[in-house]
Amino acid sequence: MEYGKLISVSGFGGLFELVSSKNDGAIVRSLDDNSTKFVSSRVHNFSHLESIEVYTIRENVNLVNIFQAMDKSAEALPSEKDAKAIKKYFEKVYPDMDFERVYDSDRKKMVKWFNILKANNIDPQLTEMPEEEAN
Repeated sequence: MEYGKLISVSGFGGLFELVSSKNDGAIVRSLDDNSTKFVSSRVHNFSHLESIEVYTIRENVNLVNIFQAMDKSAEALPSEKDAKAIKKYFEKVYPDMDFERVYDSDRKKMVKWFNILKANNIDPQLTEMPEEEAN
C-alpha cells in the first residue's frame, strides 16, 4: 500500500486507502479493520495525506516531514490521549512546529495516524511525479 493513496475522511477516525473515486463520493478501505465502504462526498470531506501541511515557525512543511522526524526519533511515542505528553514529545522531535497554530487535537491525530502507518508497515514518502520531457 502506498502513502499516496491514503486519505482522511471527515467524521470518521483513522485513515483510509482510496480504492476508487466516483462523482458523488469514494470507495475507501479502512486501515484499522480492512472494511470497505462507500463514503458520500455530499456528507464528508476527503483529505489526501500528501496534501496536508503543518504550520512551523518558518515555512509550512508537509505532514510527511513530521512523520519522517517521528520515525527517526529515539523518543518514545506518547499515548494518543495525553495532550501534554504529546506536546512535550513534539517539542523534542519537531521543535520548529508552531505550537500556537497546531492544536492539541491535530497533534493527537498525528500520533494516532503515525501508529496506524506503523501497524500497516507504510513508509511515509511523497509520491514522485514523473518529470515531463522537454520538447
